[in-house]
Amino acid sequence: MYFTLTEEQIAVREAARDFAKQELLPGVIERDAQMKFPKEEVRKMGEMGFLGMMVSPEYGGGGMDTISYVLAMEEISKVDNSCSVIMSVNNSLVCWGIEKMGNEDQKLKYLPKLATGEFMGCFGLTEPDHGSNPSGMTTNFKDMGDHYLLNGAKMWISNAPFADVAVVWAKDESGRIHGLIVERGME
Repeated sequence: MYFTLTEEQIAVREAARDFAKQELLPGVIERDAQMKFPKEEVRKMGEMGFLGMMVSPEYGGGGMDTISYVLAMEEISKVDNSCSVIMSVNNSLVCWGIEKMGNEDQKLKYLPKLATGEFMGCFGLTEPDHGSNPSGMTTNFKDMGDHYLLNGAKMWISNAPFADVAVVWAKDESGRIHGLIVERGME
């Protein structure tokens, strides 16, 4: 199989490489040693479009292909793996899920803010007693008419301390698994 990157993919890779060297490399060792969340660097990643690369332009994203996304992830990872994980969670686990499975109101409300870094997303699947096995999940929710009552415990949620929006996985009363969007500050 013969494979060649497009000019756009090459440009994305170079932009990510330059960004990583100029914006992420300074201070990366200190941030890592101090276990400091790279808040300013993440804000800049949002400004550059790295937090919503594959989100459709109609929702404020870059509308890029998966190869461009992977090339950017690779360049960010070479310099600052913490930032690459943050980028990955926001793009792949949060934005993708909302765009593919959310309703139009949810897409319009959350994706523009997530894609630009105004909001940070996180993903709650793993549980203390069941790990990341959805079939053993005990977190559940009940439809109360005008809201959902969500009960359970999650752990190992990347971005959680700084996230504005979480996609939390839970079972309904019939045992079917759903992703619920939970905003910071909701009861």
